[in-house]
Amino acid sequence: MANSKLSSVRKNRRELGMLGLLITLIVITSVGTTESGVQGLFESKFLTPDNLKNISREIGIYGIFSIGVGIVIITAGIDLSVGSLMALLGVVFLYFVTPPETRPDSFLAKIIPEIAWPIAIIFTLALGTLVGLAQGLLVGKLKLQAFIVTLCGLLSYRGLARFSADDTSINLSNSEQNLSFVRYLGEGSLGDVLTNGNSSGILHSIPMSFVYLIGFALIFGIVLHKSVFGRYIFAAGRNELATKYSGVNTNIVIAFAYVIAGFCTAFAAIPFCIYTGSVQPATHGAFFELYAIAAAVLGGCSLKGGEGSIIGILIGTAILIVLRNMVNLFGYPTPLSDAITGGVIFVGVLLDQHGASSIKRLFTNKNKAA
Repeated sequence: MANSKLSSVRKNRRELGMLGLLITLIVITSVGTTESGVQGLFESKFLTPDNLKNISREIGIYGIFSIGVGIVIITAGIDLSVGSLMALLGVVFLYFVTPPETRPDSFLAKIIPEIAWPIAIIFTLALGTLVGLAQGLLVGKLKLQAFIVTLCGLLSYRGLARFSADDTSINLSNSEQNLSFVRYLGEGSLGDVLTNGNSSGILHSIPMSFVYLIGFALIFGIVLHKSVFGRYIFAAGRNELATKYSGVNTNIVIAFAYVIAGFCTAFAAIPFCIYTGSVQPATHGAFFELYAIAAAVLGGCSLKGGEGSIIGILIGTAILIVLRNMVNLFGYPTPLSDAITGGVIFVGVLLDQHGASSIKRLFTNKNKAA
């Protein structure tokens, strides 16, 4: 029994290490944002219901597309097109639910018809999935470099979104449809959906995006860790050639990983554009691909492929969101937040990959040499 527990700890060393970092950040932020005095110890700005709800909402949105990117990374690939694709899909979704006369004067804006919001959601998900399929075939079938394919996507999707929107904001408020329920689905809580906006209590504190994330984590956790296809994903990432010689069609496996990433990105794009209320194509979803990659790597996904877990990706996402919230609550300048985030990510990954003892030995050896 003791040996099995020790083996489990060693197997999940990365996830446990990042979980420890997450808990440390939560404690530091909670204590650092309390007021002075005895009563202030129980009034942390971080632990207020509204702040926790906002954090949960962001973890939900970021976590969904990070799962897709993490699965791609496990196959030894990369997806740099996430943020740009979210901008394009956000524009398309808002075009679907707004009248043509309220849109910018561009060809794409005029040819996209206004449709009912349930159909708009289906079409947006289908479009994101098709984009993922196209990228997957280019990488898996034609063996183009994933970096180049998705970098082209990063530039093309953002450019297409800006061109179709004439570089102006597209607003959800221009819609003439009754979008009250879809707003509950996008930016509301579980209680709002169940009670049609009349909820209170704990259900009102659970954002729908966080509910979606739980569903995605369960589904893709089973797919990745409990299914034959999941084993193929890990095998293709470790050694694609050996996996192919063993009879596995690695082309399909790799392509399907990008299909999953496209679907996850499309799913996250809908609640995100509803939450923001508008899409400014030049900045909407900017750098989201980097956050997704960072979340996956923090959670134990190796950029070399063949390693990673869904729970690790979730922990990595939570670290990024909590860290960003901590920077804001501490009142640091906004330009400095990305630098602090990058530094913590670097230290976290360094400690996770090599361990504190290895780094200590490195400096000890240098001192001895001196």
